[in-house]
Amino acid sequence: MKKTLVALALAAVTGVASAEPQAVTVVLSSGSTMTQGMAMVLANQMQEQGAQVDILLCDRAGDLALREAGGEALKPNNVTPAQLLDAALKKGARASVCALYLPNTGRTPASLKDGITAARPDAMGAALLEGQRKVIAF
Repeated sequence: MKKTLVALALAAVTGVASAEPQAVTVVLSSGSTMTQGMAMVLANQMQEQGAQVDILLCDRAGDLALREAGGEALKPNNVTPAQLLDAALKKGARASVCALYLPNTGRTPASLKDGITAARPDAMGAALLEGQRKVIAF
């Protein structure tokens, strides 16, 4: 009991008990299947290590957000980048396409997988400026 109280007091003083998860934004614009796959593998790994991951898909990478997204399966696990995106979403990642994607591809919001929206530049800009947020671009 005494050890538990000491641990709780130490956690409260150091902020460990109330620590927010690390916020990470993965910006993916590459059309390369391997680059897309590696970005999604790392996004999933960061989630498994406790991060809150936001994924911004731009340019050709926006195609991963489409309901009919397919793609080439990558070794060694024989999964596509779109399937890796789906796995991240199921674990709580948030994903959006850049604000330019839909109007410049002729797609509509209905073309996107459930839960994926078009990013609002003001909100995305504010998120990218958050002091504790890590931003990783592929």
